[in-house]
Order: sequence, then C-alpha cells, then structure tokens
Amino acid sequence: MSIRDVYIVDAVRTPIGKFGGALSSVRPDDLAAHVVRALVDRTPDLDPARIDDVYFGDANGAGEDNRDVARMAVLLAGLPVSVPGVTVNRLCGSGLEAVVQAARAVALGDASVVLAGGVESMSRAPWVVPKPERAFPAGHQQMYSTTLGWRMTNPRMPDEWTVPLGEGAELIADKHALTREQQDAFALASHHKAARAWADGLYDGEVVAYGGVDLPRDESIRDTTSMEALAKLKPSFRTDGTVTAGNASPLNDGAAALLLVDEDGLRACGREPLARIRASAVTGIEPQLFGLGPVEAVQRALTKAGRTFDDLAVLELNEAFAAQALGCLAEWPDLDPSVVNPRGGAIAIGHPLGASGARLAGAVAHQLAAAGSGTGMAALCIGVGQGIAVVLER
Repeated sequence: MSIRDVYIVDAVRTPIGKFGGALSSVRPDDLAAHVVRALVDRTPDLDPARIDDVYFGDANGAGEDNRDVARMAVLLAGLPVSVPGVTVNRLCGSGLEAVVQAARAVALGDASVVLAGGVESMSRAPWVVPKPERAFPAGHQQMYSTTLGWRMTNPRMPDEWTVPLGEGAELIADKHALTREQQDAFALASHHKAARAWADGLYDGEVVAYGGVDLPRDESIRDTTSMEALAKLKPSFRTDGTVTAGNASPLNDGAAALLLVDEDGLRACGREPLARIRASAVTGIEPQLFGLGPVEAVQRALTKAGRTFDDLAVLELNEAFAAQALGCLAEWPDLDPSVVNPRGGAIAIGHPLGASGARLAGAVAHQLAAAGSGTGMAALCIGVGQGIAVVLER
C-alpha cells in the first residue's frame, strides 16, 4: 500500500478571545461551525459533499461542546448531513492531534478531503457535580470547575503527578535555573511580536472574524506591558515563586481549522496548497514535568522527517508558560531561538486548549507559504505529561 502525500490547502482561525471577553457569549459549537464554514467558503471550487470527514480537538467537552462537537460543527455550518465528524481529546494537544489523525486518514487512502481543527470556550466551561454514591444523600456535594486542570482526581494517582499546572512550570524553572526576569522577558517578547505581526497585517490571511462580535484582533495581547509592569505581579503558585499571570498563557476562547487533501482532493479544490505534512510524533513524560513534553516529540518528528534543527525556518511552540517554553529551548541547544514563534505565542495570543494545536499548525503553514519554501514545526506540551509535534514542508 502506497502512502499518499497530504497537503494543507488552507487554514483559518478566529481571533482569540480572553476569559469572559468578547467571545464569551458565543457557544463553542458555534465557534467550531464558524471556522468550518469559513474554510468551505474560501474554497468555492470544492463541493462540500466531497468532504470525507471532520476531525476536531476539544479538551473539555463538559458543556455546550458535548455530543461530538465536530459533528455539531458540520451541521451548524450547513454542510451536507452526509459529512461525518469526530471529536478527539489529547488535552492541550487536541487540535494538533486532530490534524494528525486527519492526515493519517488521507495518507492511508481512507479519505481524500478532510477538515481538521479544534475549539475551546474556557469562558463557558461549566461547573459539574458528580452523582452521589447513594441516593438521597444528606450532606453537601462538591462542585468542580471544568475550565482548566485536575478535577475529580483518582485518589490512586501519586500526589507528585497531580500538582497544579503552574507548580509544574515552577518545577521546570527549578530544573533549568530559570529566573523570574528571564520568564518575564520571554513573555514581553511574545506580546511585542504578536502586536507587531498584527500591525504588519501578517494575520490578515488566516484570521476570520466572528460576525456580530467586536474583536478585531487577539484580545489578550498587551502592547503596553513592560518589564516593570510584569515585575509587579505576584507569584501565582508559590509565595517565593517565579510563575505569574504575566508569564503564563491566559484562559481563552477560540477555534481553528485546516483543509487537508490528497492529490485528487487538491485538483478538486483548484488551489495551490500552503504546505505538506511530512511527519509527526507523540511522547510521554512524568506528569508533573508535562511542560517538557515537546522536547522528545520534536526530536522524534524531525528524525522521521529526515530533518534537523538547522532545517527549521519556523517552530511554533505553544507557550503554556514562559518557564515551560524556556525549559524546552534549554534542551534544544542546536535550535536557533530566532525561529521560535516569530509572530508571537500563546502568552500573548492566548491558549484556548482544544484549538491551540490547530492554530499552531495553521500558523506554520501560512508562514511557509509566505516564504515560498522551507520546513516548519508545530509542537505543544500536554497536561498529564505528553508532547506532540508535526513537521510541515513547502
């Protein structure tokens, strides 16, 4: 059986809204439907009935994104009811996992035209109450937020595995002797790069505004922040710690999607592809050190692709925390840091969990298309100790 080439024809995303911000009134299934519809509208030569499947990442799925949000997006976007949809969950890597699974279906000949993406509304993530172990309990029941992190944790899990995400970032800061100043400087650069990219129109070709919402760009970008302002923020997880709200990604809402095809699908689209998917990898690591998950995943994906760090024109590395991103960079001494997140990262742009991986893959594809050629990489750390990476080429 021959393996088919997999092309990215197009990639779109919403502007990323902040927690309780401009997109907080929009249901996640509507956000997903919006980017699905946008992809179809931007490729008028493609008959939507030719779409073989839709893969969407979604990290929570406890609220309005329940009941297979990928299928809901298909229906709400007005695609033919014959188009199926499947939702996948690899926590923060869900959007990129959706891309990987969709690409695999195309490569193996199971599909010719697929959509892949991700969505998350952290603003609208509900509280949940577990069912009592017996009927009519007399006592109170615990309510849990599904916005982020551990909840209803299995008591058999070792305590060191279930630390808060920010404490995991502190552990990485300890491991690599990362100072507060280094983390704040990394965060500041993320904001400056993102603001400059928007001002230069670099996101115009991939961001599709949500109708009726006043959100002209990513809502969490802070143009005017400074090292002095960041230094005033108190540590969030340790009284003497280095991780703050200023050097961590915020809570966000948003969606992203890509159109993936084989050669037949490419002809049906009548468009030049942005890039081609070359290789991918997923790895595991100690759960408390989840932030270092991309280290081995990136190296394995490069090896599969027959490439090295010297070949990378761009590496879109999700910035869950500055300490996490800096920890990864410290373990990649052969990587030129100037190729990392040239248009800003999640600390500025935002991290809507299930959508982020698709956003990163789309960002790499658009940057390779703008350059005309090259090799790029999208990579994310994943809560509970995993990493995921995808190599793209043009």
